[in-house]
Amino acid sequence: MLHYTKYLHKSSNEWVTFVHGAGGSSTIWYKQLRDFKKHFNILLLDLRGHGNSKPNLKDAFSDKYTFDSITDDIVEVIDFEGIKKSHFIGISLGTILIRNLAEKYPTRVASMVMGGAIMKLNLRSQVLMRLGVIFKSIVPYIWLYKFFAFVIMPNKNHRESRLLFVREAKKLYQKEFIRWFKLTSEINPLLRFFRTVDIEIPTLYIMGGEDYLFLPTIEKVVKSHRMSQLAVIENCGHVVNVEQPVIFNDRVIQYLSDLR
Repeated sequence: MLHYTKYLHKSSNEWVTFVHGAGGSSTIWYKQLRDFKKHFNILLLDLRGHGNSKPNLKDAFSDKYTFDSITDDIVEVIDFEGIKKSHFIGISLGTILIRNLAEKYPTRVASMVMGGAIMKLNLRSQVLMRLGVIFKSIVPYIWLYKFFAFVIMPNKNHRESRLLFVREAKKLYQKEFIRWFKLTSEINPLLRFFRTVDIEIPTLYIMGGEDYLFLPTIEKVVKSHRMSQLAVIENCGHVVNVEQPVIFNDRVIQYLSDLR
């Protein structure tokens, strides 16, 4: 089972589950924990191979990483904890996992908060992925990760996010990184489905105004998905919860409170 940490609220029966992105860990939510604990029960997860969720023997001999299998890792934890329904908050690749979970287990998802959401890989992103596939077994993965982090988060005010993600990525094994990289390089059909099919679950997309790779697609998605809203944080890049935590926390907590 995934490594996780929970924080119980003394009176609330609402749960918020935080899902990080590829190469990160649950530590990226450290700027959210204090504020969200005041209102909700909290579940922090380390995805397979990340943080304290070290690869087990079964995974060591299997290359079968799919979005469904990683989604089921999350469901295994909420089942074990007896959590019938939760709000889910994700960042970057974590938003894809949350949307996949909502497709497979819609009754378990009270709402989705999608920070730095990925709904389409544009041409530049796809070229980068192809280059990564070519060089992934030749170049040390941390070089690739630093390069991708810089392309996604290029500005001076994105530096903290870049450093945080690179620091967490260093804890991955090379083979683990390659598995995740292959997974993310094969997501176009899944993302096309997510863009096309609306889902009857309240969804807040919260994006940085400088998230130039992914924001344009989210703006289009929100116009066509009935239960979706978009909040754009100016002077902010991809990792909104790290770069602008005060605004992120206020907007998300207000959104979740309004759903009651």
